[in-house]
Amino acid sequence: MSRICLRFYAELNDFLPPALRSVDIDHEFQRHASIKDMIEAFGVPHTEVEVILVNGRAVDFSYIVQDGDRISVYPVFESVDITPLLRLRPEPLRKPKFVLDSNLGRLARYLRLLGLDCLYRNDYRDAELASIASKQQRTLLTRDRTLLQRRIITHGYYVRALQPREQVREVLARFDLYRQVAPFTRCTRCNGELEDVDKQVISARLEPKTRKYYHSFRICSECGQVFWRGSHHARMQRLVAALLSRDAVN
Repeated sequence: MSRICLRFYAELNDFLPPALRSVDIDHEFQRHASIKDMIEAFGVPHTEVEVILVNGRAVDFSYIVQDGDRISVYPVFESVDITPLLRLRPEPLRKPKFVLDSNLGRLARYLRLLGLDCLYRNDYRDAELASIASKQQRTLLTRDRTLLQRRIITHGYYVRALQPREQVREVLARFDLYRQVAPFTRCTRCNGELEDVDKQVISARLEPKTRKYYHSFRICSECGQVFWRGSHHARMQRLVAALLSRDAVN
């Protein structure tokens, strides 16, 4: 029987039962295990981890845990540059791109409204989500911690908040995105980018009153949906302001 001392820091404690949070954990084990498997055995997805120190030395996920090790596990620092030698992923994703699981449809719509690149379908299977995140270098947003434990996922985040507007604020703060938002530049339906379009090109698609009173239009480059600043635009502007507010009021 081997024994280690393990401690999780900061928001990694969200995944632990209360008795194990922010304390040294004495843990006994019998078989050889990688540090990745050991960490995830406590319910902490590897995508939430940025730095692992074993006896004061930085290691990667392949390290095999040894008897007597003292292990410190720290969360991801997407918004803060740290020494590259300590990183467990090749590099942080500085250009924000996301893929979201089926439970986060409203969050996806809100992030698109703010101009952020978010892939979402309510029929994505877990394997598809993992593949998209890996191949397209997207950060997977989910409320399924077991999904984040898939090895091919290098960048992922477990969304803590339950209410969609609070989820938006959480993601914006977590990835330091407030300066990167560009409202009304992306299609909330399909995620395509919006482009200016001449009224004459889409005139036949417009209702008579829309054709008469509005003159500036944008079109989705992917699905062809047409957008204009109609009577609903003031309401959408208020929604954007609420999403960008740092006050926790829905």
